[in-house]
Amino acid sequence: MKTLRVALAQMNPTVGDLSGNADKIIDYMEKAAARGAAIVAFPELALTGYPPEDLLLKPEFIEDNIAALEAVSRHAQGIVGVVGFVGRAQDIYNSAAVIGDGKVIDIYHKMFLPNYGVFDELRYFQAGTRCPVYEIGDASFGVTICEDIWYPTGPARTQALGGAEFIININGSPYTIGKNAFREKMLATRASDCAAIVLYLNMASGQDELVFDGGSMVFDERGNLVARARLFEEQLLLVDLDLESVFMWRLHDPRRRQEKIAAGQQVTRIPLPQPAAAPRRMAPAPLAPPLKMEEEVYKALKLGLADYVRKNGFKGVIVGLSGGVDSALVAAVSADSLGRDRVHALFMPSRYTSPESRQDARALAEKLGINMREISIEPIFKSYLATLSRPFRGAPADTTEENIQARIRGNLLMALSNKFGWLVVTTGNKSEMSVGYATLYGDMAGGFALIKDVPKTLVYCLAAWRNRQRGGPVIPQRIIAREPSAELKAGQKDTDSLPPYPVLDPVLKAYVESDMSYEEILDLCDAETAKRIISMIDGSEYKRRQAPPGIKITPRAFGRDRRFPITNRYRSF
Repeated sequence: MKTLRVALAQMNPTVGDLSGNADKIIDYMEKAAARGAAIVAFPELALTGYPPEDLLLKPEFIEDNIAALEAVSRHAQGIVGVVGFVGRAQDIYNSAAVIGDGKVIDIYHKMFLPNYGVFDELRYFQAGTRCPVYEIGDASFGVTICEDIWYPTGPARTQALGGAEFIININGSPYTIGKNAFREKMLATRASDCAAIVLYLNMASGQDELVFDGGSMVFDERGNLVARARLFEEQLLLVDLDLESVFMWRLHDPRRRQEKIAAGQQVTRIPLPQPAAAPRRMAPAPLAPPLKMEEEVYKALKLGLADYVRKNGFKGVIVGLSGGVDSALVAAVSADSLGRDRVHALFMPSRYTSPESRQDARALAEKLGINMREISIEPIFKSYLATLSRPFRGAPADTTEENIQARIRGNLLMALSNKFGWLVVTTGNKSEMSVGYATLYGDMAGGFALIKDVPKTLVYCLAAWRNRQRGGPVIPQRIIAREPSAELKAGQKDTDSLPPYPVLDPVLKAYVESDMSYEEILDLCDAETAKRIISMIDGSEYKRRQAPPGIKITPRAFGRDRRFPITNRYRSF
């Protein structure tokens, strides 16, 4: 049986940490070689971290990245590596270096450059034009990068028709809800269409707003899933490829023969160092189980927060607990992600804070094992009201007084952040951010907005899911059951200012994520509600521009994903 062992290094790089990423690549390369792999692949731009953004405009960064690749290549002894880095010729390229025998043997340049959503690759890179096929012993394979594999007639097909028996596709593919299932369908189709084994490798890391979910996969020539790495974790996935099966399958597919002649003229065949003696056949490759949606999202939030705190050097985080479900979820994710000793909570009651909120906040902190301080904002609030009594004379109380309370709380959180080096993690959700139900320099003040892309209805689902996990509930049930309130005035409820969240969230999804028209939204709610919600969304862009970064989990998040003008008079009704 003709087999070849390939390793996929599902690693967690850090943007700009060229030496640290290089060390990690070398370590994985040595581990893969020790386990008998002939080839080890690393994610897209693994050497620089992904996405490096405007670091790519610095010539010295490009030079340092090339020097780091040369240092890595010297360690490629007895194994072939496929390493994502920034290539340079007359321009710069999103590239994969094929290394072996202590040197760089060839470089593949990404051919299809995404320029939508969170991707800006046309801003930085030139597109490649070559479709090389690499020969290692009696096996042949192609290398592609991320977007390349999404095109049915892209380089993978050209390489397969040119003789490649398997395709290594290296990725920096960000997580969104439901994307992994869609990837699986696409990759299975691509493997079947190419009659080739497809090895999809993704990184597992957090980078600012983005989380890369890992979940590297291998599909055989018939489109069957034969191996899958864990989601949201680093892992070295090893798989023995049955290349004889590819040959047998292609014998029974005569359609390819008509296309092979033209395709063969487009590829360059490049020999690589002979692989080590074929190892004893492994047990079947691991097939990590898929996760349910709530667990996927929860793990994405954990990884995104952990990497943001770790990679930016914060000592810990501080969360303002209100007794509500949003801050409860943020505190739970923080404790699960960072450990309870690195999570600090601050409860800041006012004259409008209910006894239930204080009881629930204390119960939550106790269940999570985190330290909670309490500082009343009432003396400061009274001072503000006294100071402003003259200029406010004759004006009735309104949201101004409510926002003053939120801003006092923001100041207290930031003071503790400055004093102790803790990152303030804000607690606003996507529903609130969409319609501007948040206070600038108040509850929006902080360094990281953990759930800014999590709709309120999903917040409840995640809280309930966390309470079902081993160890028992940590979020008091009353927090989940109580009607939400900002508690900034007597008897206040969110529904005083907003439609109920089960009505609001579907409209937000339709308008923000799907760009549905006003007329289409009328299928979800009445005309008055639709106009009101759309007006609030459009009118709140100036607030969102000043919000801290937060983790993207939906197909269209605010910020680098959905870019809307602040000054904008267009209305669809």
